[in-house]
Amino acid sequence: MNPDLGPLSDVAYERTGDQWTLVFVRDIPHPPAKVWAALSDRHQVGQWAPFTADRDLGTPGEATLTMIDGETEVPLAATVTTARPPELLEYTWGEDRLRWELTPTPAGTRLTLRHTLADQDFVAKVAAGWHLCLVVAQRMLDGAPVPPIRGQAAREYGWDELNDAYAAKLGL
Repeated sequence: MNPDLGPLSDVAYERTGDQWTLVFVRDIPHPPAKVWAALSDRHQVGQWAPFTADRDLGTPGEATLTMIDGETEVPLAATVTTARPPELLEYTWGEDRLRWELTPTPAGTRLTLRHTLADQDFVAKVAAGWHLCLVVAQRMLDGAPVPPIRGQAAREYGWDELNDAYAAKLGL
């Protein structure tokens, strides 16, 4: 695996009814307030996430998150349901639900993402995608930004290897 991508994050998954929740845990060496800004400020979100946001996500309400894959843009309805800075951000993204939990640690922040989706086949794929996105987010927070890695372009950055590694780690 590409050493620039760092180690795999701690992951697990849970089934609730007909949905699956990826639990993705990563330590980020920055304080929760700085991580919160990366998750909620629309300008920062657009620098690392697989989507852009039409507004800041730090307050409850409707939003549009536009997924980007090369020249293709797909707007998806979103609703921010919980925003408690700098500890909890939860929103829908199309049919999915994302819950970002930020816990202070002596070295920065423990970020726990709970991404709920309908298809178990996508759990490892989602883990691989978030791994790449959070590498980009951390570089942005470190002051050494790189362009977002989105859509099919992720394959050029080790997404296939990450997908296989997360599938094995998750027992899928």
